[in-house]
Amino acid sequence: MKIALEITPNLEPLFGTRDENLKLMEDSLGVRIDLRSDAVHVRGAEDAVHRVERIFADFESLRRGGVHPHNGELHSMLKVVLADPKITLKSLADSSRQRSTGIKRGVQARSANQQRYLDAIEQHDMVFGVGPAGTGKTYLAVAMAVAAMNAKKTSRIILVRPAVEAGERLGFLPGSLQEKVDPYLRPLYDALYDLCEPERVDKMLEKNVIEVAPLAFMRGRTLNDAFIIMDEAQNTTSEQMKMFLTRLGNNSKAVITGDITQIDLPNPKKSGLVEAINLLEDVEGIAFCHFEDVDIVRHTLVQRIIRAYEQKNLQQELPLDLGEPIETGHAPTTSVHAGSNASGSARRHAKPQ
Repeated sequence: MKIALEITPNLEPLFGTRDENLKLMEDSLGVRIDLRSDAVHVRGAEDAVHRVERIFADFESLRRGGVHPHNGELHSMLKVVLADPKITLKSLADSSRQRSTGIKRGVQARSANQQRYLDAIEQHDMVFGVGPAGTGKTYLAVAMAVAAMNAKKTSRIILVRPAVEAGERLGFLPGSLQEKVDPYLRPLYDALYDLCEPERVDKMLEKNVIEVAPLAFMRGRTLNDAFIIMDEAQNTTSEQMKMFLTRLGNNSKAVITGDITQIDLPNPKKSGLVEAINLLEDVEGIAFCHFEDVDIVRHTLVQRIIRAYEQKNLQQELPLDLGEPIETGHAPTTSVHAGSNASGSARRHAKPQ
């Protein structure tokens, strides 16, 4: 099938730098896009051509509505749209606008997995975000928490993190309790200050609308009407994870983030996050979202560094004698997904532990 799309004024941003967005559409959909003086010619399978046509129409609609995403943002949006036929450029921009109400910086998924993560947080009361550094697990969770509070869906935000790896020996640190835990919660603070005006963040911290709660002091509490985020969950013990998960009260939502490849516990096999992934995979109302190195949104070097470390780990796990398989001590790959009866959640696979 072949169609010709009209070249409308200010259409050039859709092409991207050095036509990178057009190349992305060609590679993802298997179409051929030719720029002519009078029109944009698209050739390929009927469904693929219609998807390209819809992208052009949506971009024109957004432009007329005053939405002008910069090239990097548009390129990320196109990746999400091309990865899922059910998502359109317009629906993605609309959902981003709704999530960004009252936030200084827009909340925009930059990969298909990030989009599933945001959808899961909206649809479930408990979500696990698991994956390597730089995939946006913590940042997006904080953004969704601020958006939920701005929309009056919850009245407070509670930030939780294991303070000193597994031991949480806060008494050995100088200063008050707040001063003891602040260094360990700095990534969460950074996200808050990036999303909101500093004065507003300071005021919410002062009024305890945003609460910093060391994991060691969560026992016995019931957290009602709150958006709770636990970061670095891979460094919790089994007992700590169970204790945290059972704090959830009425009208509350919990997001647990962690990276099972960076466990700092003396015995990594005792990680509460790893156990929770295995135990709770079929519990209705809980969603698991796994990120991969392709979801990394930091500097491009971060993606290469993580891949290099993963390659090293794979080489170390290879048996020396191919004739005699050796026991690596790793648990088998586990299929991780939302509860069997929960709708709209993504089914992912956990990496070997």
